[in-house]
Amino acid sequence: MNGFTAALALLGVALLAVGVLYGAARTLRGTPEPLAAGPFGSGLEPAEHAVSRFHVRWYTITMLFLAFDMEMVFMYPWTRVISAVGPSAVTEMFVFLAVLVAGVAYAWREGALRWT
Repeated sequence: MNGFTAALALLGVALLAVGVLYGAARTLRGTPEPLAAGPFGSGLEPAEHAVSRFHVRWYTITMLFLAFDMEMVFMYPWTRVISAVGPSAVTEMFVFLAVLVAGVAYAWREGALRWT
């Protein structure tokens, strides 16, 4: 059996297992009760629609989160190549972090991190 046939067989077994599990769940589930089909948040009715508007400050917090998320996306590969690149990689990373810190300082100064 070559590698392609083995991979195809494994995919078939995985799809069969998923199908069996979904079938078993559907069989054992039965008919849902009206209470169980209701909202999940501790049984409380929602106070507003799920697609309601958010306050504008949440967008700023989201942008800060994305900035730090992108920081980690760039730092993981950087840790893998730092020994090959040398001291210039360390300098470049500190410049990158300085730009991020400057952005956070600006957001803090403008009041983006205030909750009230």
